[in-house]
Amino acid sequence: MLQQKRIQTLVECAVMVALATLLSVVPFFRLFNGGSVTLCSMLPIVLIAYKHGWKWGLLTGFTDGLLQLLLGASDLKGLSMGAVFGSILLDFVLAFTVLGLAGVFRKKIKAPALSIGVGTLLVTLLRFGFHILSGYLVFGGFATYFFEQFQFGAYFIQNVSGSAYVWMYTLIYNGLYMIPEIIITTLVAVLLLCIPAVKKLVSSPKT
Repeated sequence: MLQQKRIQTLVECAVMVALATLLSVVPFFRLFNGGSVTLCSMLPIVLIAYKHGWKWGLLTGFTDGLLQLLLGASDLKGLSMGAVFGSILLDFVLAFTVLGLAGVFRKKIKAPALSIGVGTLLVTLLRFGFHILSGYLVFGGFATYFFEQFQFGAYFIQNVSGSAYVWMYTLIYNGLYMIPEIIITTLVAVLLLCIPAVKKLVSSPKT
């Protein structure tokens, strides 16, 4: 019986990874060095993490990260080996694996919609943080090119220098796609848990 439940959970995880991948390949818009606003591509991982706990969640998030790496490998062309390793670790492995912690508040917050909302907000902000760090450590050399694309960029080019210049670049660059992603994913997760049928399905006992 236990083995059957594990197989069922594994199938659910595989289906959700496939769904997350499908949702990620049709973005609303995509930035030149990677990163895009998608149709809630993080949500399937969040739902698995909420239903089955952090162990299954981390495994599912890690798998999703590897698939995203395969899809986004072209963004790493021209980088040094060290930069490639840094981006793989921060932008794919850690950034997506951390989504598997979305259910950490399930037992602490009794209201399911609030619980998944807080968990989703936390893990998506953590993902945002990993991308910010990657932008500073790996892609900082693109800061001037990025600012040159926008009229407001002239201010940063002329008035900001040193590490602050690169930090502003990575905050703005990653914020352009992650902030909409965070808002959309969190709102949809909360709304889904307000639907009785979805609430019952996702809140079923962990395996």
